[in-house]
Amino acid sequence: MDKLRLRAVLGNHPHVATVKTGELRSELFDLDFTEYTPTNAAFKPMVRELAFDVCEMAIVTYLMAKAHGKPLVLLPAAMVGRFQHGYALYHADRDPLAPQDLEGKRVGIRSFTTTTGAWMRGILANDHGVNLDRIDWVTFEDPHVTEYVDRTERAPKDKTIIQMLKDGELDAVLGETSSDPALKPLFADPVSAAARWYQRHGVVPVNHLVVVTGQLAASRPDVVRGLYDLLKRGKAEAAPAGTPDLLPFGVEANRKPLELMIDYCVQQALIPHRIAVDALFDDTTRDLN
Repeated sequence: MDKLRLRAVLGNHPHVATVKTGELRSELFDLDFTEYTPTNAAFKPMVRELAFDVCEMAIVTYLMAKAHGKPLVLLPAAMVGRFQHGYALYHADRDPLAPQDLEGKRVGIRSFTTTTGAWMRGILANDHGVNLDRIDWVTFEDPHVTEYVDRTERAPKDKTIIQMLKDGELDAVLGETSSDPALKPLFADPVSAAARWYQRHGVVPVNHLVVVTGQLAASRPDVVRGLYDLLKRGKAEAAPAGTPDLLPFGVEANRKPLELMIDYCVQQALIPHRIAVDALFDDTTRDLN
């Protein structure tokens, strides 16, 4: 019998390199990869059209999709995890700007529903006392999930986020980095700020996990388990995990970041109601560790 062929999208991360080259493979299935640059360009067709069997996906996109009944199932396999404090900039030639100064300012972000944006807003609101409703948000892209109504100001189509910051049309931006010496980090020492945040919360800010279609999860739970095992082997062979492990695998390892992101999404009205972490998985993926 021919092996099952799965349409797949994963970013070019070191811990999935051997899976993508086929050096690591399964006896149950083969993966036919489609490349998207950036990887987040695949999230919209996956959420809206179920364009793939397997797809990397940002946590916020998945939470919004789940809240609106999209037939997707989460795998607790982190593809991207990072501390977020370095992803906020302002213009060095203007008055010094600190996180607590953002109220009343124009702040740009690629899309209001990005996961980095949700992490950053959660940090600003809960750790720095910023009232997010007093910020004028300027966005550049639509949400992946069509049911979400985006009420932010949309930047002109011919404008880019970094150029608007340089030109003084934005006071700060979230979700961006730059080597331009004219742009400074909003957090004066992002590394120290992130270390203090981790010490306080004990949470690794995971950005991307992996989803499969509900149809695949229901019809071939053996394949879904095999996929997870394959990704886990790829991570184990890539390099030893650091401390903290920014790429957690397993439901329990991802529980804290998922719980905190659910809190942030409810707080920021990105999802209409709270979702239990265990409800993000199905009977097969809920036991993966």
